[in-house]
Amino acid sequence: MVTRLVSFLFLCCIVSGCTSQSPTTTTVTIAGESFKLELALNTKTRALGLMGRTSVPKGEGMLFVFPKAIERSFWMKNCLIPIDLLFLDSRGTVTAVHQMPIEEARTPSESELAYDSRLSHYWSNGPARYAIELESGEAGRLGIHVNDRITLDFDFLRSIAR
Repeated sequence: MVTRLVSFLFLCCIVSGCTSQSPTTTTVTIAGESFKLELALNTKTRALGLMGRTSVPKGEGMLFVFPKAIERSFWMKNCLIPIDLLFLDSRGTVTAVHQMPIEEARTPSESELAYDSRLSHYWSNGPARYAIELESGEAGRLGIHVNDRITLDFDFLRSIAR
Protein backbone atom coordinates (compact mmCIF):
# COMPACT_ATOMS: atom_id res chain seq x y z
CA MET A 1 0.00 0.00 0.00
CA VAL A 2 2.76 2.46 0.94
CA THR A 3 4.72 1.56 -2.21
CA ARG A 4 1.67 2.27 -4.36
CA LEU A 5 1.08 5.59 -2.61
CA VAL A 6 4.70 6.67 -3.10
CA SER A 7 4.58 5.58 -6.75
CA PHE A 8 1.32 7.48 -7.24
CA LEU A 9 2.71 10.66 -5.68
CA PHE A 10 5.90 10.38 -7.75
CA LEU A 11 3.86 9.93 -10.94
CA CYS A 12 1.63 12.89 -10.03
CA CYS A 13 4.70 15.01 -9.50
CA ILE A 14 6.12 14.05 -12.91
CA VAL A 15 2.82 14.69 -14.70
CA SER A 16 2.22 18.04 -13.00
CA GLY A 17 5.79 19.18 -13.61
CA CYS A 18 6.71 19.78 -9.98
CA THR A 19 10.42 19.75 -9.20
CA SER A 20 12.62 20.24 -6.21
CA GLN A 21 15.25 22.21 -8.08
CA SER A 22 17.50 24.53 -6.18
CA PRO A 23 17.36 28.25 -6.91
CA THR A 24 19.70 29.51 -9.61
CA THR A 25 20.47 32.95 -8.13
CA THR A 26 20.68 34.73 -4.82
CA THR A 27 21.09 38.36 -3.82
CA VAL A 28 24.11 39.18 -1.66
CA THR A 29 25.11 42.52 -0.16
CA ILE A 30 28.79 43.30 -0.62
CA ALA A 31 30.17 46.52 0.88
CA GLY A 32 26.65 47.94 1.06
CA GLU A 33 25.70 47.12 -2.56
CA SER A 34 23.35 44.37 -3.72
CA PHE A 35 24.59 41.82 -6.24
CA LYS A 36 22.52 39.20 -8.03
CA LEU A 37 24.77 36.15 -8.00
CA GLU A 38 24.29 33.06 -10.11
CA LEU A 39 24.71 29.97 -7.93
CA ALA A 40 27.30 27.30 -8.73
CA LEU A 41 26.16 24.49 -6.43
CA ASN A 42 27.50 21.26 -7.90
CA THR A 43 30.66 19.91 -9.47
CA LYS A 44 29.56 20.67 -13.04
CA THR A 45 28.47 24.28 -12.47
CA ARG A 46 31.50 24.99 -10.28
CA ALA A 47 33.85 23.62 -12.96
CA LEU A 48 32.22 25.76 -15.67
CA GLY A 49 32.04 28.97 -13.67
CA LEU A 50 32.06 31.93 -16.04
CA MET A 51 33.87 30.07 -18.85
CA GLY A 52 32.92 31.27 -22.30
CA ARG A 53 31.01 34.34 -21.06
CA THR A 54 31.64 37.58 -22.89
CA SER A 55 30.51 39.84 -20.05
CA VAL A 56 29.41 39.99 -16.44
CA PRO A 57 26.50 42.42 -16.19
CA LYS A 58 26.85 45.29 -13.73
CA GLY A 59 25.63 44.23 -10.29
CA GLU A 60 25.86 40.52 -11.11
CA GLY A 61 28.33 37.68 -10.70
CA MET A 62 28.61 34.10 -9.50
CA LEU A 63 28.63 32.53 -6.03
CA PHE A 64 30.38 29.16 -5.76
CA VAL A 65 29.17 27.04 -2.86
CA PHE A 66 31.30 24.05 -1.86
CA PRO A 67 30.28 21.16 0.43
CA LYS A 68 33.23 21.79 2.74
CA ALA A 69 35.98 24.33 3.41
CA ILE A 70 39.40 23.37 2.03
CA GLU A 71 42.31 25.15 0.35
CA ARG A 72 41.15 25.96 -3.18
CA SER A 73 42.45 27.44 -6.39
CA PHE A 74 40.72 28.85 -9.45
CA TRP A 75 42.09 29.45 -12.93
CA MET A 76 41.00 31.29 -16.04
CA LYS A 77 40.59 28.28 -18.35
CA ASN A 78 38.53 29.24 -21.40
CA CYS A 79 37.58 32.58 -19.82
CA LEU A 80 37.05 35.43 -22.26
CA ILE A 81 36.84 38.32 -19.77
CA PRO A 82 38.89 39.41 -16.73
CA ILE A 83 37.25 38.56 -13.40
CA ASP A 84 37.61 39.59 -9.76
CA LEU A 85 37.63 36.67 -7.35
CA LEU A 86 36.89 36.64 -3.61
CA PHE A 87 37.41 33.52 -1.52
CA LEU A 88 35.44 33.24 1.74
CA ASP A 89 35.74 30.85 4.64
CA SER A 90 32.78 29.08 6.29
CA ARG A 91 31.84 32.27 8.22
CA GLY A 92 32.01 34.62 5.24
CA THR A 93 35.42 36.08 6.06
CA VAL A 94 37.37 37.00 2.92
CA THR A 95 40.56 34.91 2.77
CA ALA A 96 41.86 36.17 -0.59
CA VAL A 97 41.07 38.76 -3.25
CA HIS A 98 42.36 38.32 -6.80
CA GLN A 99 42.14 40.22 -10.06
CA MET A 100 42.30 37.52 -12.71
CA PRO A 101 43.31 38.75 -16.18
CA ILE A 102 42.42 36.90 -19.38
CA GLU A 103 44.90 34.14 -20.21
CA GLU A 104 46.18 33.61 -23.74
CA ALA A 105 43.80 31.23 -25.53
CA ARG A 106 44.76 27.66 -26.25
CA THR A 107 46.44 27.42 -29.64
CA PRO A 108 45.43 24.76 -32.19
CA SER A 109 48.81 23.05 -31.83
CA GLU A 110 48.72 23.09 -27.99
CA SER A 111 47.59 20.00 -26.11
CA GLU A 112 44.94 20.28 -23.42
CA LEU A 113 47.57 19.27 -20.84
CA ALA A 114 50.04 21.93 -22.05
CA TYR A 115 47.30 24.57 -21.97
CA ASP A 116 46.17 23.59 -18.46
CA SER A 117 49.79 23.52 -17.24
CA ARG A 118 50.55 27.09 -18.24
CA LEU A 119 47.48 28.69 -16.65
CA SER A 120 47.94 30.76 -13.50
CA HIS A 121 46.29 29.53 -10.31
CA TYR A 122 44.65 31.85 -7.78
CA TRP A 123 44.68 30.40 -4.26
CA SER A 124 42.29 30.84 -1.36
CA ASN A 125 45.11 31.26 1.21
CA GLY A 126 43.38 28.94 3.65
CA PRO A 127 40.22 26.86 3.77
CA ALA A 128 37.45 28.37 1.63
CA ARG A 129 33.82 27.26 1.51
CA TYR A 130 32.64 29.97 -0.88
CA ALA A 131 33.97 31.99 -3.79
CA ILE A 132 32.48 35.00 -5.52
CA GLU A 133 33.32 36.10 -9.05
CA LEU A 134 32.49 39.66 -10.06
CA GLU A 135 33.08 41.96 -12.99
CA SER A 136 36.73 43.02 -13.23
CA GLY A 137 37.49 46.01 -11.01
CA GLU A 138 34.54 45.54 -8.64
CA ALA A 139 36.58 44.28 -5.67
CA GLY A 140 38.80 47.35 -5.84
CA ARG A 141 35.90 49.74 -6.38
CA LEU A 142 34.10 48.24 -3.37
CA GLY A 143 37.28 48.31 -1.25
CA ILE A 144 37.14 44.59 -0.43
CA HIS A 145 40.14 43.27 1.50
CA VAL A 146 41.22 40.10 3.25
CA ASN A 147 39.44 39.73 6.65
CA ASP A 148 36.35 41.67 5.50
CA ARG A 149 33.07 39.83 6.15
CA ILE A 150 30.34 39.12 3.63
CA THR A 151 27.05 37.93 5.09
CA LEU A 152 25.49 34.95 3.36
CA ASP A 153 22.57 32.71 4.28
CA PHE A 154 25.01 29.99 5.37
CA ASP A 155 22.45 27.40 6.52
CA PHE A 156 20.48 27.70 3.30
CA LEU A 157 23.57 27.57 1.07
CA ARG A 158 24.95 24.53 2.89
CA SER A 159 21.62 22.76 2.45
CA ILE A 160 21.63 23.15 -1.34
CA ALA A 161 25.33 22.58 -2.15
CA ARG A 162 26.20 19.25 -3.72
